[in-house]
Amino acid sequence: MPDGRFFLRLVDLLPLPSLRVQRIAAAAVILTQAGIAVTGSIVRVTSSGLGCPTWPQCFPGSFTPVPHAEVPGIHQAVEFGNRLITFLVVITAILAVLAVTRARRRREVLVYAWLMPASTVLQAVIGGITVLTGLLWWTVAVHLLVSMVMVWLATLLYVKIGEPDDGIPTALVPKPLQVLTLLTALALSATLVTGTTVTGAGPHAGDKSPQRIVPRLEVEIITLVHAHSTFLFIYLSLLIGLGAGLLAVYAPRVIMRRLAVLVALVIAQGLLGAVQFFTGVPAVLVALHVAGAAACTAATAALWASMRQRTEPKTLES
Repeated sequence: MPDGRFFLRLVDLLPLPSLRVQRIAAAAVILTQAGIAVTGSIVRVTSSGLGCPTWPQCFPGSFTPVPHAEVPGIHQAVEFGNRLITFLVVITAILAVLAVTRARRRREVLVYAWLMPASTVLQAVIGGITVLTGLLWWTVAVHLLVSMVMVWLATLLYVKIGEPDDGIPTALVPKPLQVLTLLTALALSATLVTGTTVTGAGPHAGDKSPQRIVPRLEVEIITLVHAHSTFLFIYLSLLIGLGAGLLAVYAPRVIMRRLAVLVALVIAQGLLGAVQFFTGVPAVLVALHVAGAAACTAATAALWASMRQRTEPKTLES
């Protein structure tokens, strides 16, 4: 049976990737991980969640859509198309693994890279469970939350690739500000979790077939919306407080730039959520809101990673 050394010998046959190529591969991973979350939301708002009513096959005996009186062709196409995008996610993940392995990057980078294809397989299984349980609301929530975790990890991979392997881990801001950044990540997590509960009780169940009843979260949606918006406000308030602290210690420009981008994204996400609520949750805004959630997740991860970076030894000596 081939071992790790055999795999490395095969990888050595590939051209040596430049740092630019490695970062492009990592950026593609971020985009595909976020993209499949958005296409997943499109499946839900178009009521195509059971366009392929089984898993891993689309229909019993067929991995591809087949004419069926109870399942409209458009729903089959949307759901099957989302499944096909999984292959794009896997391909970009494998390319990232090959790039950093061929470049003989440090263990930290390799771990983040290998987490991408491994977590994609896990996400596919969760998607299968979601279908087999008839779109049970909490399985849909877990499906989205795992996507956000994968976006976070993919962003860390991108940032860590840009750091020198022989660099010295260095804190760029005081410890209290690092802790405050961690609190913003926790606030983001709470915002995402409460957001999925709003979805679980909202109007877009993922399927509207009269012969199937999709289980929903039986909680007053106004209560869930208030909880979600409260955590969003806490998240934004922590970011503003973090900004004041970073200005006080003259934090590096890259950190301030990432914070500014993140604050702008969170404000835009909050405004978009408000428009959704007062306009009856239009389908197109749901997809945009999921895209915004992925963008906020990636930006928070990038900010977190920038607090402590590997720095060239010669930079520290100068």
